[in-house]
Amino acid sequence: MKYLLLLAACFPLAAGDARIVFSKSFPGSVPAYVEIRVEKTGAAEYREDPKDDRPLQFQLTDADAAAIFSLGDKLDHFSRPLESGLKVAFMGAKTFRYEGDGEPHEAKFNYSEDLEAKTLLDWFERIAETERALIGLETSVRFDKLGVQDAILRVETLRDQKRLVAEQQFLPLLDRVVGNESYIHMARARAAALAESIRAPK
Repeated sequence: MKYLLLLAACFPLAAGDARIVFSKSFPGSVPAYVEIRVEKTGAAEYREDPKDDRPLQFQLTDADAAAIFSLGDKLDHFSRPLESGLKVAFMGAKTFRYEGDGEPHEAKFNYSEDLEAKTLLDWFERIAETERALIGLETSVRFDKLGVQDAILRVETLRDQKRLVAEQQFLPLLDRVVGNESYIHMARARAAALAESIRAPK
């Protein structure tokens, strides 16, 4: 809570701007902590440590950002409780926070039955899955050339399942694989096909 307030103070919003912050703390899981910040412009950040001052930065499409903020509007900017109150297993301490004009609002919950809350949670879970796949691909590209093909396959699987967001952020890594003959041919071919698919108009 104090950290989120500190972030808000460090990055003030201009009049008319807004930000939605999602965080999840689940000790024992991988990762144990996730925080995602989305600006109304679509600019976004992902971190796995609340003290990380160099988060992954990426850009959501206008449509995706609009969908996230539309859900925030429907949830009254998190000014009302979202916790179901049901006796369910602990699935992580989750927080939605809205920062914009006026007083910030946040709602904490373990499990919610609210449809809009569940849909918004799925958006953030998709973002987290995407960034984890990006981290995995970057790690393989840098340190495990033989593992690059499997890392690309994981990205493809998320994309086929329509779980991938901000696809353009993968292009620099994919292009790096395509242009480097030290990677196996099959990995380079897979990277080239995926990059072409991402660049192709929909």
